[in-house]
Amino acid sequence: MPPLDLPALNARFEDADPAHIVAWALDASERPAVASSFQVESTVVIHLATRIRPDVPVLFLETGFHFRETLELKGRLTRLLGLTVVELRGETTPQEQADVHGPRLYERDPALCCELNKVRPLDRALAGYDLWMTGLRRSSASTRARTRVVEPHRTGEGHELLKVNPVAGWTHARARAYLEEHGLPHHPLYDLGYASIGCAPCTRALFPGEDERAGRWAGVEKVECGIHLPPPATATAPPPASPA
Repeated sequence: MPPLDLPALNARFEDADPAHIVAWALDASERPAVASSFQVESTVVIHLATRIRPDVPVLFLETGFHFRETLELKGRLTRLLGLTVVELRGETTPQEQADVHGPRLYERDPALCCELNKVRPLDRALAGYDLWMTGLRRSSASTRARTRVVEPHRTGEGHELLKVNPVAGWTHARARAYLEEHGLPHHPLYDLGYASIGCAPCTRALFPGEDERAGRWAGVEKVECGIHLPPPATATAPPPASPA
């Protein structure tokens, strides 16, 4: 991919429809992919991308700890949209991880568990692509408030590629409305009070008044798995998401 003027691209895409951003990303890249945990926002990006390029790879981190509902939704959307899902796994199964590191590593050292099952597998996979798209939203967490639509990304193994966040400026409600408009299913746990859905042992429903990601790694000082590092603090913060 040739050098890009990222400030100009971000100014161009700040108020653009995600469909236009996805179309640009697919046209600009020879080896694109979409990363998805099959939450609402990444489902929007998958739908937009596969309408243009039906066989675009959808990277799914199969940690071995997902909710049954997550795997069922993945299967349903795979059949409905004809997805090319690429399952990424760590070097050990959950049982092998327990044999090496002891049981319930996700409780004792969630950062290491995420490193083994999410960060490293994704890093290895991204070496085969020059652009990846995500469902990141600025309004979902303070750690994501400076998310730009187009960002440089460097994996832990030194591979450089472009990261595109087409729905960065959207709210969850707007993404949910998109699925309804297009007759697409959403994760059923949202209807039970969950707002951000990851691995089952590290995710709970929200209590009234809690922030959107408060149900992830509750009780420990951890809010991100490590896949999505925030942009540098010196970056100019984009405007907040518009109301849905």
